[in-house]
Order: sequence, then structure tokens, then C-alpha cells
Amino acid sequence: MKKFDNYKRNLAVLSQAGEQDLSNEFIIGGIIDKFSLQFELGWKVLKELLRYEGAAVAATGSPREILKAAYRFYPCMDENIWLGMLAQRNNMAHMYDGTAAAELADRVINEFIPAFQELEKSIEEKYRDVLKELV
Repeated sequence: MKKFDNYKRNLAVLSQAGEQDLSNEFIIGGIIDKFSLQFELGWKVLKELLRYEGAAVAATGSPREILKAAYRFYPCMDENIWLGMLAQRNNMAHMYDGTAAAELADRVINEFIPAFQELEKSIEEKYRDVLKELV
């Protein structure tokens, strides 16, 4: 599945965030941009997998609806963390404060990256034999 391949590739880069100079605003901005892309890839991968599972919400669901439906299929997903990601992604356009950006980067490193990694592992285990066949 091309979307899942992109998810894994972006996550490999994002996972290096904790090794970066977090006093550098440019680095923090890069982490936040990579997080935004990772979240987009994540909910779209979930949408495709829900479609494969026959979930009706996959046809027209918003990110929030897709996440809510995904919790039933992927017990590894923490609803509070994923809805927190959605809220952060939605609020990023209104983030003008360097302190708020640094706090988001810290949250990406300590909460969101582990959640993305856990989902990657869960998907690979559950769909090992069919991932290449999925669009």
C-alpha cells in the first residue's frame, strides 16, 4: 500500500526529532511540519484500511469520524492521543508563539511519535499478508 509506505518513510524521518537541537526554531518548525504530514498520512491510511474492512464511514468520513471508527479495529490506538493530534493539527495555523511551538514539538516527540510507531507495528502485524495488494 503506497500510502502506508509513505507513512513509514515519513515516520522514519520524524522519529529522529528527539535527536535534534530543540532550541532552534527552524528545527522546531520542521518537526511540526513533519508531524502535520504524518498525521495526514495516518488518518488516510486508516481510511483505506477501514474501507478494506468494510466500514461504511470510510466512504465519506472526516478525520475525526475515521479516527473514531478506527478505535474499534485497532485497540493499540489511544483515543485521547489521536484526538489530541487532530486538535493540534487543526490549531497549527493559529500558532504564532515560539513557546507554543516548542511545547507542540515536545508533545510530538514524547506522545505522538510513539503512537504513530505503535500504529505502524499494529498495521504490519494485522495486514502483513495483504498490505501489498491494497491500493
